[in-house]
Amino acid sequence: MKTEFPDVPPQRQIIPASWQTDVQAHLQPGEHALACLELDLDLQLRFAAGIVVVTSSRLLAKTAEAPGWQEWQYRPHLSLVHHDHAGVGTLELHDETRRLATWRYTLGHNPDALRLIGQFEQHCAATVAGRPVVPPADATCPSCHAPLPPDQEECQICVRELHTPPSTWTLFRLWRFARPYKGQLILGFLLTLASTAATLVPPYLTMPLMDNVLIPYQNGQSIDVNLVVLYLSGLFGAALLAWVLGWARTYILALVSERIGADLRTTTYEHLLKLSLEYFGGRRTGDLMTRIGSETDRICVFLSLHLLDFATDVLMIGMTAVILISINPWLALVTLLPLPFIAWMIHVVRDKLRHGFEKIDRVWAEVTNVLADTIPGIRVVKAFAQEKREAARFREANAHNLLINDRVNKVWSLFSPTVTFLTEIGLLVVWAVGIWQISQGLITVGVLTAFLAYIGRFYTRLDSMSRIVSVTQKAAAGAKRIFDILDHVSSVPEPANPVRMERVQGHIRLRDIGFRYGNRAVLRGVDLTIQPGEMIGLVGHSGSGKSTLVNLICRFYDVSEGAILVDGVDIRSLRVADYRRHIGLVLQEPFLFFGTIADNIAYGKPGATREEIIAAARAANAHEFILRLPHGYDSMVGERGQTLSGGERQRISIARALLIDPQLLILDEATSSVDTTTEKEIQKALDNLVRGRTTIAIAHRLSTLRRADRLVVLDKGQIVEVGQHDELMERQGAYYRLYQAQARQAEDEAAGLVEGQPEWTESVA
Repeated sequence: MKTEFPDVPPQRQIIPASWQTDVQAHLQPGEHALACLELDLDLQLRFAAGIVVVTSSRLLAKTAEAPGWQEWQYRPHLSLVHHDHAGVGTLELHDETRRLATWRYTLGHNPDALRLIGQFEQHCAATVAGRPVVPPADATCPSCHAPLPPDQEECQICVRELHTPPSTWTLFRLWRFARPYKGQLILGFLLTLASTAATLVPPYLTMPLMDNVLIPYQNGQSIDVNLVVLYLSGLFGAALLAWVLGWARTYILALVSERIGADLRTTTYEHLLKLSLEYFGGRRTGDLMTRIGSETDRICVFLSLHLLDFATDVLMIGMTAVILISINPWLALVTLLPLPFIAWMIHVVRDKLRHGFEKIDRVWAEVTNVLADTIPGIRVVKAFAQEKREAARFREANAHNLLINDRVNKVWSLFSPTVTFLTEIGLLVVWAVGIWQISQGLITVGVLTAFLAYIGRFYTRLDSMSRIVSVTQKAAAGAKRIFDILDHVSSVPEPANPVRMERVQGHIRLRDIGFRYGNRAVLRGVDLTIQPGEMIGLVGHSGSGKSTLVNLICRFYDVSEGAILVDGVDIRSLRVADYRRHIGLVLQEPFLFFGTIADNIAYGKPGATREEIIAAARAANAHEFILRLPHGYDSMVGERGQTLSGGERQRISIARALLIDPQLLILDEATSSVDTTTEKEIQKALDNLVRGRTTIAIAHRLSTLRRADRLVVLDKGQIVEVGQHDELMERQGAYYRLYQAQARQAEDEAAGLVEGQPEWTESVA
């Protein structure tokens, strides 16, 4: 049974299934559960199950530390305080004098915690004020009447992207890449036509060779040597011509197909780089690598080999049919009898193979995704001794791939032998009809011999043509996956008539901006003005919208409402690359590319001189440790900078930002993952970086933002406070509560109240 209001849609799951019976048994008559937070940590940060429930009349909790259920009736001055750090969230219950309870959980449950706080504040305030408490009715979709989750304005069911199966017609879209090579393609087609015609000459010459030379010789006549030489010369010349023409057409079309494949890869990759971060947020790295790599290779092979063979088969069948009809129409009609049956089978099997091969592509991407996850994170895998687990993931993905391939092979294994069987039956019918016509004096032995030679080639090509169904559907599935990327329009488009901005002063205006990620509202009504050279600190709980706000200012995403102005110009009217050249970004986890230290520092300015690189490294306090490396600035940093420490990577990241001399600076937790000594070195580098620039900094350590000109406090996607540290402390609002929560946490750790808790380098001094 599920705890819920009678008028709340039954789909709404409030209490997890594992807790429903226990919670229901503890609820009083008429009491309803409004929200819950499932706990997975105890106060010693060990994994343990627990739950906090907000009901219509009180707050309930059950944890591993306390026997039975705890409860607190709604009353004045009762409040929930929430903060998080280092992947752990903390929820505290306070009254006017003391802290009543503390609960901890991993940040995966943070959205539930925020919903629980909202319900608690609403119903506690209503109870204290004596207002009636109305059970909340979830919003529903007007189309399908499914419940909408909190903070979501669109129905996930109705806006879900429909999967469209691949079509063979998708291959015709490759013409945009083949158009530049249409001259070579026409030449290749003419060579294919000529080489196919040359291969049809030998069977035609066997007919007079049989009737005019061999059969008369069996009847006692002498062999005409000149006639034999003529026929054999014709056979040799036709074979030689077919070889030369076949080599020429294969070489030319192979060159063209390789260039089409290269253009397809380049265009897809360039388009991928132009897409916004929103696109990459829902895709796996391995899947995208497979599309650009394996799928384009498959299309290239199809164009260079299979499509060429298919064209040859079509020409061979068509020209052979014409020759057969010209020799003997009735025997030709018998020869072509299996064609309708084979065409019907191709039509039936094609759809099954097309769906099957696209499913194979998706499953193979799952195998690649495991590799893309594991290999870059091999240190984490080995550190936690999870080799067996990752091997099991790979085996599972590989087994799924094998299962899907087996299903497709069942269809294909029946189709191909059936076509071969039909062609064999057709050959027997031709033998039977041909022998009967010879016995009736309607045709000669030479005609039947030529027919059998032609029909052998005809049925061989027909069998080969039927096999093209498999590779065609594979190529169509691959082409669809490529065009899925090319058809995707960036959510951060380039302006039609871009505004030129040579220099940036650094004045930023956020004008009532809002943003939705998918169908979830993340920011609402954010209004803020930042003066040139001002340092702004963004403060708030995880999920409050700090990183989203920074991403909007960098134009990684575009606002859903309002506008962001830089020096009075809407950033959407600027070319993306031109605008971002004025932004320096220093992340919590700096990303370094495989290459030398000098190359990484100069990444944003590839043409930088060695003197400029060294100057930037000096300003970032990185010059000394770089010189201690074996090859100095030419030392290889390894993939993702694995050969350097976290602090060294961060200082190279700061040097990279310094080199481009940006006027706008974004610091996203730049010192949160390093020790105190390294933090001091990085802070010195940041002081050089911040000087004279408009800076927006995010930090969990509130002490690192004390030098900020203003602090902006975000909560649930809205600005709730703006001011300096002392001013905000005097207000005793959201910033004060956040600061006090960090202070209490530091005091607990210093006093050793939480035994076995890891040392957090939190400073509130």
